[in-house]
Amino acid sequence: QVQLVESGGGLVQPGGSLKLSCAASGSIFSKYTMAWYRQAPGKQRDLVARITRLDNTNYEDSVKGRFTISRDNAKNTLYLQMNSLKPEDTAVYYCNIYPTRPDYWGQGTQVTVSS
Repeated sequence: QVQLVESGGGLVQPGGSLKLSCAASGSIFSKYTMAWYRQAPGKQRDLVARITRLDNTNYEDSVKGRFTISRDNAKNTLYLQMNSLKPEDTAVYYCNIYPTRPDYWGQGTQVTVSS
């Protein structure tokens, strides 16, 4: 019954910004820490950032200071504000709980950083 739908990706030049959204159904916002993950071609899917129900946040070192994770529990929506984007940020971005549940993966949203 849980569904996660990512949106907001696109093509952006280096140094640009994007804001990703993750719309959730079910009861996961009342139960779990939420997180953003990303997967570049030929690479594993890695944790980018996570946020607890009390808004405690953690970030992967390469995005710290550039990305901000947030949540709106009333709207069952997770966000990722991405600033100062670099080509190495190019990937498909996914949301999930933390730790992940395989059946919760959505389709992801493509972020491409290129000049």
